[in-house]
Amino acid sequence: MTAALVEDPMTAPETAPDALAGFTIGVTATRRKEEFAALLERRGARVVRAPAIRLVPLAEDADLLAATRECLAGPVDDVVVTTGVGFRGWVAAAEGWGLSGDLAGHLAGARLLPRGPKARGAVRAAGLNDHWTPPTESCEEIKDYLLAQDLHGRRIVVQLHGEPLTGFVAALRAAGATVIEVPVYRWLPYRDPSPLRRLITQAISGSVDAVAFTSAPAVLAMLNAARAEGLEEALLAAFHGPVVAACVGPVTASPLVTKGVPVIQPERARLGSLARTLARHLPEHSVTRVTAGSHELEIRGHAVAVDGELKPLPPAPMAVLKRLAERPGHVVPRSDLRVVLPGGPSRDSAEHAVEMAVTRLRRALGPSGIVETVVKRGYRLACDRPEAR
Repeated sequence: MTAALVEDPMTAPETAPDALAGFTIGVTATRRKEEFAALLERRGARVVRAPAIRLVPLAEDADLLAATRECLAGPVDDVVVTTGVGFRGWVAAAEGWGLSGDLAGHLAGARLLPRGPKARGAVRAAGLNDHWTPPTESCEEIKDYLLAQDLHGRRIVVQLHGEPLTGFVAALRAAGATVIEVPVYRWLPYRDPSPLRRLITQAISGSVDAVAFTSAPAVLAMLNAARAEGLEEALLAAFHGPVVAACVGPVTASPLVTKGVPVIQPERARLGSLARTLARHLPEHSVTRVTAGSHELEIRGHAVAVDGELKPLPPAPMAVLKRLAERPGHVVPRSDLRVVLPGGPSRDSAEHAVEMAVTRLRRALGPSGIVETVVKRGYRLACDRPEAR
């Protein structure tokens, strides 16, 4: 099910400048990826860039030309504009074919239904008038809007956004409409798959705290890449557990929701809103707070704040600290700490690996007395009494 936040990020107070400090977030976006990464880094996050897909324009594609000519073969009643970049690409392709005047004339006599503000802006930039935009910015609401009317004999153009809108188109055809699908561009896997493969491995190992998605094709690309490596179930398990799946909107979230993955998303499908949603969710749900050795610890993804001072931790010391913080004040045997260390050291080196991780943890924390050694038993966080918050 979708765990959408009810607070509207456009009207809610801005998050703290360092709200994401200590957290690692994977970004799968291709378009505007640097802008989105900057929004997260500005709030203190460490960003792992792993483009999942690439957009391929179809300006010279025979299918797009055929669909355009089909549009021009008769009057058009309604035009569903799903994306601004797609609509602009269609207009540009028509101009290259010498058909821009004919296309503009046909569209001017139709009801143009942009899915959201960006699509509406592209329509107006082309000198055309938009008829209606759904408040939810969803294709589902456009479908319901059209189905509430008599569609028999109407010619409806649907500009696709990189993948088929099978259910949408089938519903309109079942209601009696003639539907022309316009494939303006398509999504393909990113040329270099290695960053996405690394992100999949990092998500499964818990090395990232969240993965942010800005398009449904990017979600599908990540799932397909994981499936090809035999890791899809492990990736889905990570999204069901410690790793947050954050999607810019319901269309993007749909492939994950279908698989039962809990998803967070903003009320408005905007990159800024998605960044603010993450900046609220992670500190609230992915932080462990504990008092040890008279010091306040706030344990985040790859760092710990000691009395308010953020201290980055390498993977092994962080794994030890998180295990100790599961039951503050209780002794954790070395054997339990050995199994949480990254890489799973062999039995011969296990004792030394645990000791080194604890030594590095103490050095990184700074103040002494936070992690105590209990002779012949293990280690514990130095709490006056076992407690956790």
